[in-house]
Amino acid sequence: MNGLFYGSGTALVTPFRDGRVDFAALGALIDWQIASGTDALVVLGTTGEPSTLSDAEREQIIAFAVERAAGRVPVIAGAGSNDTEKAIALARRAEAEGADALLVVTPYYNKAGDDGLIQHFTAIAERVRVPIIVYNVPSRTGVNLRPEIMVELAKHPRIRGVKEASGNMRQIAELCRLAGDGLYLYAGDDADAFGVLALGGQGVISVAANVLPAAMHELAARFREGDLAQSRAMQLSLLPLIRALFCEVNPIPVKAALAEMGRIGEEMRLPLTPLRGEKRAQLLQTLRDCALL
Repeated sequence: MNGLFYGSGTALVTPFRDGRVDFAALGALIDWQIASGTDALVVLGTTGEPSTLSDAEREQIIAFAVERAAGRVPVIAGAGSNDTEKAIALARRAEAEGADALLVVTPYYNKAGDDGLIQHFTAIAERVRVPIIVYNVPSRTGVNLRPEIMVELAKHPRIRGVKEASGNMRQIAELCRLAGDGLYLYAGDDADAFGVLALGGQGVISVAANVLPAAMHELAARFREGDLAQSRAMQLSLLPLIRALFCEVNPIPVKAALAEMGRIGEEMRLPLTPLRGEKRAQLLQTLRDCALL
């Protein structure tokens, strides 16, 4: 297992109960995900609320996920920071706990320039032995990783992939043109999964797969098997649910959905708060329409 994957990698939520990580619920989620065909597990991504977890909790979650997955699918661990030394420390601990690959977000708030981005990711890559997937999500970080810089980063043997959540398909297409086959490209937005596959990408790191793991796996599998019509139809049919799962900042709606499905308790850490009012009613109706409730 090289730590990378084709298909749907679920950006897992972190369940809480009474203020603590709910490992029983996390284990049940992991088992359900793998049984449903999920191709990889991504812990401590944005959906996993890593910014409100202690370093000890982060290590425990990675170690737990690795042990529970037991080699059945890759476990990819988020290890990003806007402090390069902190990111290196997180990356090394994630590797030590058994992560198969790392998901490393662009440094946020500091708003590094192109040279700073290159030096940041290179410094991390030099200190680990597992593959790195760079995470470009300018709506969260305030920094957009241009295709030319991503191609430069990909010259490093351990910088192997990118999760592209810019929402800019023209930019993603340009990245594909420049990178050729030398980069694992994953959609960072569920609504872009089919489009990224059509451009030559390897799949999606998915929020929606938390509630529909089999469908997200199947969307990618159908594409790979050459059934483009069915893959496209699945993408279009999932758009209402994807829209509902992003009616509020992630992971608020997906945690509400999983709680309504009886899979986790609806608990998160401040400053995030549970979904209320009209948005919750709309989410519940969409879940019913999708036969999830």
